[in-house]
Amino acid sequence: MGVAKRYETAMRTATIARKTSETLIDVTVNLDGTGIYDVSTGVGFFDHMLEQLSRHSLIDLTVRTVGDLHIDAHHTVEDTGIAIGEAFAKALGDKRGIRRYGDALSPMDETLTRVALDISGRPWLVWKVQFTQAQLGTMDTEMFGHFCHSFAQAAGITLHVETIYGTNNHHIAESIFKGLARALRTATEIDPRKGDAIPSTKGVL
Repeated sequence: MGVAKRYETAMRTATIARKTSETLIDVTVNLDGTGIYDVSTGVGFFDHMLEQLSRHSLIDLTVRTVGDLHIDAHHTVEDTGIAIGEAFAKALGDKRGIRRYGDALSPMDETLTRVALDISGRPWLVWKVQFTQAQLGTMDTEMFGHFCHSFAQAAGITLHVETIYGTNNHHIAESIFKGLARALRTATEIDPRKGDAIPSTKGVL
């Protein structure tokens, strides 16, 4: 009981600073937060999606990204995904006591998206999403999949995303991030029945 209590109350936080010739990024996450966010990437629609990710996962998220937006948003979105993923991995530590798996069906008006993930240490992305617009705001819609790939690789997550149906591109994007948030909330939560056990027969993730 004492061990389980320790893992329930310990705040799992991490800060990552990432600097390249293309981007300058600072990210802080608190996996045991309440969904407080402070996000600025210079790409309005991307900010909106990251805010949804925080609010619906209850993971506190601070993101400060300065990127080469005079070129396009590619490096900004990609490197932010990497930095957030690295922060998640650092905050999770050895993953003791977590539920590990999470999934969500995320409806938004006419759109329904399914997200399933495993905090496995084996990064992989299955992406079955189609957009009919090239951009939402100033963000290329192809970058949503690229963000998920960058995040999954850096966080060590097996991630499956499928929009089952939907026509409104804004709704499709938002249902993806809300579904990802809800799946992450489940997977990162401490399971009181597991105590401090690593959720794998291998003994390591």
